[in-house]
Amino acid sequence: MNKAVLRRAVRLGFLLVALGFGVWAVAGQWAAVAGGLGRLSWGLLAGSLVAALAALGAGMLMWRALLADLGSPLPVVDAAKVFFVGQLGKYIPGSLWPVLAQMEMGRDLGVPRSRSAAAFFLTYPVYLATGLLVAAATLPVFAGDSVARYAWLAALLPLLIAGLHPRVVNAVLGLGLRLIRRPPLERPLSRRGVLASAGWALAGWLAYGVHLALLVRGLGADGPAAAVLSLGAFALAWCLGFLVVIAPAGAGVREVAMIAALAPVLDQGEAIAAALVSRLIVSIGDLICAGLAGIAAKATIRQNESGGTGRLGDASRTSRDFTRDSG
Repeated sequence: MNKAVLRRAVRLGFLLVALGFGVWAVAGQWAAVAGGLGRLSWGLLAGSLVAALAALGAGMLMWRALLADLGSPLPVVDAAKVFFVGQLGKYIPGSLWPVLAQMEMGRDLGVPRSRSAAAFFLTYPVYLATGLLVAAATLPVFAGDSVARYAWLAALLPLLIAGLHPRVVNAVLGLGLRLIRRPPLERPLSRRGVLASAGWALAGWLAYGVHLALLVRGLGADGPAAAVLSLGAFALAWCLGFLVVIAPAGAGVREVAMIAALAPVLDQGEAIAAALVSRLIVSIGDLICAGLAGIAAKATIRQNESGGTGRLGDASRTSRDFTRDSG
């Protein structure tokens, strides 16, 4: 078996395993959310799913902006395939599967592995800083004492903002690459790249807020306060789930934080239903995004092959030219 066949077999195996775990995660949540789903109209559920898909798309564009700023601009379809298929790895036990998958798929498009890894790991502090900013701007006024136990998170915000300064980021990335004996990045992260990625992250939080607000509305809470609380509740839940690394994908921790943040507008039973249904919808969104990205990428390949253009080769040359011109 030659290397190309072996690589295809390994990638197919990764995809099948990731999809299997993803479907298992969705199925495992179904019984827990059945009661909540029964209280929500199909229209609200569909709207919530669309908003979740928009939020996931914003997350992909945030990662794409970071990757482009580091020297590897990718077409949206290619970026979506690498990002969303790679993200399925988070459902496989072990925290490194998403970045390993993105590094491997990105290599086919001319993206150095170190650059893929840098973009992947930078998404988390950007998400965390913008998420804490959203939570700090919304929850103290509308949630009050119900989220007082999480006030310590606000102390991390200035540290994260300072840590995202390009000079700090580039110094940390350079040190990390030296420690693993890899060459430095050809193109350092710029202020423009940080601001662009932060803009997409904020757009994602807004979409996630709409996603949760629709569920909250269906469970009996309406009005501006419920909408603002939904925005802050989702951001707080994600940030806390990320920081508490003991829980896989923030399982349990996110739900507790979301329930606390929604306490002013929903009773405990309704808040639990909103949190569980939200997690299910986002999991379904992950599977849909990966499937759509894979279909779109295959359609683009067939279209370019019929026109005699090798898309992967062109993407690889574009990346190399971008690096050379900006060096």
